[in-house]
Amino acid sequence: MATKKLIPAPTCADTAGTAPLSPKAAAALAKALPHFPLVQAVAEYETAAVHAAQLAGLAESGRMSDLEARSLADAEDVMAAARSVLAEAGQLKLIGGA
Repeated sequence: MATKKLIPAPTCADTAGTAPLSPKAAAALAKALPHFPLVQAVAEYETAAVHAAQLAGLAESGRMSDLEARSLADAEDVMAAARSVLAEAGQLKLIGGA
């Protein structure tokens, strides 16, 4: 039985290497990159808003623990930070704001 010479698999992504982007792909990436912070801000805002809404009912009932109150405050802080990013970009419409 003949043996075949095998090429070992790369041990990590750093050694595998990647091909350079084509000029068209590089231009598309450059156009998309400025939108990433906005997409992240919308996702953070919406996630925090859902969490805050869930905790708001608990707060109204008067049965909120200190940990839950802190979690609500943190959610409101995340919402405020995301709103600030979107306001600075003039994109409050992405979260239903003016």
